[in-house]
Amino acid sequence: MKNSRFAVAIHILSIASSQPRATSDFIASSVNTNPVVIRRISGLLKKAGLLTSQAGIPGVNLTKEPSEITLLDIYKAVQGKDETTFSIHEDPNPKCVVGRSIQATLENKFMRAQSAMEKELASQTLDDIIQDLFN
Repeated sequence: MKNSRFAVAIHILSIASSQPRATSDFIASSVNTNPVVIRRISGLLKKAGLLTSQAGIPGVNLTKEPSEITLLDIYKAVQGKDETTFSIHEDPNPKCVVGRSIQATLENKFMRAQSAMEKELASQTLDDIIQDLFN
């Protein structure tokens, strides 16, 4: 199953940067999903300090300039605490020549790939996305 939280989070923040006070209903219509999904992901972005809202006033706003928000900030905001992009299947057969070593082998390779991906995400900002969207 593919997880689209990261892409939806970037979508939410892109709208918030160009249309302050955009509501979850408006954002949901752009994402083509349910407003509950938008509110759930927006909650993660608020918890990470990337979005803000005020009681009694509809909509959300960015807490920082788009150039100050890296894609890594967004990625970390919506990933579970112990969640990584790559996961290793549980309980391979230890009697199998592949099964007994696959977890350790994959763990090393996956950690390197995760690190490279995070380094690349840290080098890009929400502003880079916005510039691509509107140019």
